[in-house]
Amino acid sequence: MGLEHHRGGSGEPLVLVHGLASHWQAWERVLPALEARHEVVALDLPGFGASPADGTPPSVEGQATRVERFFEELGLERPHVAGFSMGGGISLELARRGAVRSATAIAPVGFWTERERAWCQHSLRNAIALSRVLRPVIPAVMSTAAGRTAFLIQNFGRPWKLTPEEAVATVEAAVGASRFDACNDAFTGHRFHDGDELRGVPVTVAWGDRDYLLLPRQAARARRMLPWARHVTLGGCGHVPFADDTGQAAQVLLAGAAAPAPTPV
Repeated sequence: MGLEHHRGGSGEPLVLVHGLASHWQAWERVLPALEARHEVVALDLPGFGASPADGTPPSVEGQATRVERFFEELGLERPHVAGFSMGGGISLELARRGAVRSATAIAPVGFWTERERAWCQHSLRNAIALSRVLRPVIPAVMSTAAGRTAFLIQNFGRPWKLTPEEAVATVEAAVGASRFDACNDAFTGHRFHDGDELRGVPVTVAWGDRDYLLLPRQAARARRMLPWARHVTLGGCGHVPFADDTGQAAQVLLAGAAAPAPTPV
């Protein structure tokens, strides 16, 4: 069973992996810039977007194995990879395995404390529950900048910059994600570890300074655990930065794919 995906552009392949309760369309703002230099493949993970659940284990490691198999299905040999949130954690796991040429992780899961992880899980679960209750009026709420800001401020640094259509699609993707609960629950056992295992692959970690879901202080832990990696702060950006500052986000992704391999120790 294949995964739903978008494919466009030309050049070295770059695979884009979305976060929890999202879909491939979260990357649409940056696709033109990325496709000018790369063959870009943006996928829907199993149980998200238009990809049906297929038995993939909900853990970051299990999903990384499924994405690795997706590379084979599309004939992609060690592509570059980029992901945000859960997709960032998957990207780092793929780098650990040496399955990719480079990995760019935007606000990746796994650098949290136990308290921060639990808060993330509970806040996401509550947001999905509220979205389901309000689903009939979501189009009206998202029709105003104030409504988009109030409803989406946890995930976007500048939610008013989303179009009403983008905002509605964001909520619909979250509400319709059949694997949300399983993947959210699987975060309980996930912590990033053994950073030196990734040294053979160029790694970029980026964090928005307006991230209210995985707080920016987690970026400091990523720096300590991956001191040889490239670390970037996305100014004025939230957890999902592509509408907050499209140019800045695209440049980080392009630079990540062009980064040289780390110096061996």
